[in-house]
Parts: sequence; structure tokens; C-alpha cells
Amino acid sequence: MAVTMQPGKYQPSEFQTGVLDCCDDCGTCFYGLCCHMCLGCSIASAMNECCLCGLGMPIRSVYRTKYNINGSMCKDFMLTWCCPLCSTCQLKRDIDRRKEQGIF
Repeated sequence: MAVTMQPGKYQPSEFQTGVLDCCDDCGTCFYGLCCHMCLGCSIASAMNECCLCGLGMPIRSVYRTKYNINGSMCKDFMLTWCCPLCSTCQLKRDIDRRKEQGIF
């Protein structure tokens, strides 16, 4: 019998909001527009990471892996490089939703 999926805490899923779903949480988008670095620091702090790690592909990949969210490192890189504000806001929205659901 071949193992095709490693056992884990979370079933494979997607992010709970899309990259361009800024209107789902205007406060987060406004926060990101006013101070993108501060938003990154709040994400890093929530994940118990260094504040300098809150933006970009590495933190997104760590989060995606932890919660078994579908994607790839290449996609993480492209999203954070082409649309850093949108990808950071998406990550923050997902963290907030998981906190509300009690699974963060």
C-alpha cells in the first residue's frame, strides 16, 4: 500500500479569501496601504517569527505549509513579488479568520 499523502492536522484547503478580495476586510487593506511594513510585523508577531520575516515568500510558504493550504513556493514567490500588498493582506485576512474559528 503506497502512502500518497502524509498524515497531518489539517485537510488540504485554499486560502479563505482571494488575493484580490480587499473589500472583504477594508481595515486590513487600509492598514497595509498606510504601513505595509507594520502589517508584515503584525503577521510575523502572530506567527512567532522575527518582524523582518513578515513580508514575502518565506512567511507565506511557512503559513501555507502549516495549514496545508494548496500552492507552491513558486506561486508564493510570484504573488509576493508581483503584488506584495495584496498577498500580505490575504495572509492577514486568513490569519484573522483562523483566529475567529479557533484554529490559529
